[in-house]
Amino acid sequence: MCALVVVESMFGNTRRIAEEVAHGLARGLGESGQVRVADVSHSPEPLDGVDLLVVGGPTHAFAMTRMSTRRSAAEQAGAGAQPAQTGLREWLAALAQAPTGVRAAAFDTRMDRPRLPGSAAAGAARKLRHLGYDLVARPETFRVTGTQGPLLEGELDRARAWGADVARAATAATSTA
Repeated sequence: MCALVVVESMFGNTRRIAEEVAHGLARGLGESGQVRVADVSHSPEPLDGVDLLVVGGPTHAFAMTRMSTRRSAAEQAGAGAQPAQTGLREWLAALAQAPTGVRAAAFDTRMDRPRLPGSAAAGAARKLRHLGYDLVARPETFRVTGTQGPLLEGELDRARAWGADVARAATAATSTA
């Protein structure tokens, strides 16, 4: 099984989660699995040969990023940071209908605040489902302590475990199809 993790990250926290998700996917898929991580601005389309698509991005303003929220994040980062032209929202909007049998899952990062509404992962999962992807896991959120992070303690371990769970669910769904 070939898995692709497509990630959008401004401050590096979501990228770190994506890499740990990929490690978990590799563990869950075993030796026959292939896993790679691609930045959303450099990810392939069409997704030839991909059996499992996992997408992740930060939650900005209660949803997937938009150009205005990426611009604001770049200003917060300082040091001349430039906002990415393509975020997860735009990439998913351009994504073609799912090839038959391709599984998917979505995750996000967001601040650790009680009852903070909104989730980039939930929006991404809705878009993937609308495109015909078979979702094998509920959208998952990983927490950061503030806008620029860092990640809460234990989130990298949790991301690795979630990735392994997604791989097992995708494998089980494939074998029963």
